[in-house]
Amino acid sequence: MKNIANILVMGILLAASTLSAQPLLEHRRLVDAPTAALLDRGSYSIEMRMFANGGLLSSVNIGITHRFMIGMSYGGENVIGEGDVNLNPEPGILARVRVVDETMRMPAFTIGFESQGFGPYNSQFERYETKSRGLYVVGSKNYAVMYNLGLHGGVNWSLEHGDKDKEIDVFVGAEVSFNREFHAFIEYDFANNDNEVDLRFGSGRGYLNGGIQWIFADQLYLQFNAKNMFENGPNRVRREFKIGYFEYF
Repeated sequence: MKNIANILVMGILLAASTLSAQPLLEHRRLVDAPTAALLDRGSYSIEMRMFANGGLLSSVNIGITHRFMIGMSYGGENVIGEGDVNLNPEPGILARVRVVDETMRMPAFTIGFESQGFGPYNSQFERYETKSRGLYVVGSKNYAVMYNLGLHGGVNWSLEHGDKDKEIDVFVGAEVSFNREFHAFIEYDFANNDNEVDLRFGSGRGYLNGGIQWIFADQLYLQFNAKNMFENGPNRVRREFKIGYFEYF
């Protein structure tokens, strides 16, 4: 009996260290980088992101099926504060299709499109401070380390070409869930499409971003982000705050 018990204990520990499945709480985005996660069918989310210069960006996302979701966003600079409000030229749209579900051995893969960038919009170069993803493919794999460890990576081609930088970009990231309430994110965008030598935007170091999220109710969360920690380009580290709400119809 003792040997059987030891075998059972070893089996449980091995399963816990190698288990790969969808976490109870899937994050569809780390800081700026998307993951392969989607909203459940018949659910929706409302998010509001506050950034520098009184900036505010609101978004609504809807899960249409278990493999397809859509979304829309809109915002601008100086929404909070004094002076004239500088709204984005048009709403951002989002669509995601999961083409491969995650298994014990294989990551999930999602194809998506997103026209919403982050930060202020520059009308001269027809782009956001952080370019929108445009067309992208992203893969995600989750492991039962601590509460959950998620690894993510993808490639994208932004449609914001006003700065003449049209290269394909690459991004990677990870998330650690300590429990159902507290989560930490880290991501790195190589910014291949944002490294022009004139230093108006990126300067070749890429964008390193991090975030901490607190889900203080099953349907409501707060997130604090620190962006551009490598101080890529002329901008310093940016601080952002995001609040989100999730619900079923």
